[in-house]
Amino acid sequence: MSHPQNFPPFSGQQGITPETIRREFDRLLQTGAAQNNDDMGNILFRMRDIIDWMERSNVRPIPKMLFGEFWFEGELCILFADSNLGKSILAVQLGDSISRSQPIAHFKLEAEQQSILYFDFELADKQFEARYSANYTMHYPFSRQFLRAELDSSADIPTEFDHFDVFLNNQLENLVVSSGAKVVIIDNLTYLRSETERAKDALPLMKHLKALKSKYNLSILALAHTPKRDPGRPITRNDLQGSKMLMNFCDSAFAIGESAKDKSIRYLKQIKQRNTEEVYGPGNICLFCISKPHNFLHYEFMGFGREWEHLRQPDDEDREALRLKAIELKDKGKSLREIAAVLGITHTKVGRLLKEREND
Repeated sequence: MSHPQNFPPFSGQQGITPETIRREFDRLLQTGAAQNNDDMGNILFRMRDIIDWMERSNVRPIPKMLFGEFWFEGELCILFADSNLGKSILAVQLGDSISRSQPIAHFKLEAEQQSILYFDFELADKQFEARYSANYTMHYPFSRQFLRAELDSSADIPTEFDHFDVFLNNQLENLVVSSGAKVVIIDNLTYLRSETERAKDALPLMKHLKALKSKYNLSILALAHTPKRDPGRPITRNDLQGSKMLMNFCDSAFAIGESAKDKSIRYLKQIKQRNTEEVYGPGNICLFCISKPHNFLHYEFMGFGREWEHLRQPDDEDREALRLKAIELKDKGKSLREIAAVLGITHTKVGRLLKEREND
């Protein structure tokens, strides 16, 4: 049965009632409002009522875990750490895990097996081979679904591109399309923008990555550096190079820290999350050591701990400076927890420092 233009059939099969007429009239008004919004040339925003947004969202799949609560499907996630702590080692391990559909130790992998596109701006192919072989023989059997890309230093920039960054973004997108991969790992952000510590330079980078994520339904893990940081303080979002803009635009973030009591121990800590509650915060960090028993350099899970146990403990001089600062803040009326937040220590430690004042 055909229907006159602009008068679609009523929903339901129970006949026409005053209520069905009212609902259909409201729907046509809303449709007309949306069309008028488009007719007015509004191409930047998409406007719908909340119920419509919820219904549209409900048909989309629930995000699945790629690396426990650290990284979910459809997220632009940032992994950051100081130099030489093993960001690339963990990133390759995650790529191998997803491409084989084999979870890493304690951490859930809910997503199905799929292709990985790994942009490696750090290692030459021979350096990569050394990590995943036994003295350049007996290579680790990676999955064919794990794709690695590195820069061709001999490539010329076509004349239609006036800047290398624009050309790089273009080629990155082309490779995403031609590979068909839905999981992309970028090692690391420094090579996509040379000045990520400045907000004005970080903004175009994050907008580009978010646009790629939305356009091709990608899950992106981007590696980033931290500036030199105080090993006696907990890792926070402020430790990410270019932190404010990068952190604002990413969906999730986690960091690698080095244990001060044992330099061979690394720990992972959640910094930002949207699809889950904080699980691996300062009171429940994940401990690892880096191991290569045969031909695969990887993070080996050791258990859980508390971050403050792995921070550098202050010497007598540092402790006295910390105590004086705690006293100053206390005299200004700050609570133990407020002082702890300022000093980057636990509130129980603040209590001990202030108790020393009473014993003086």
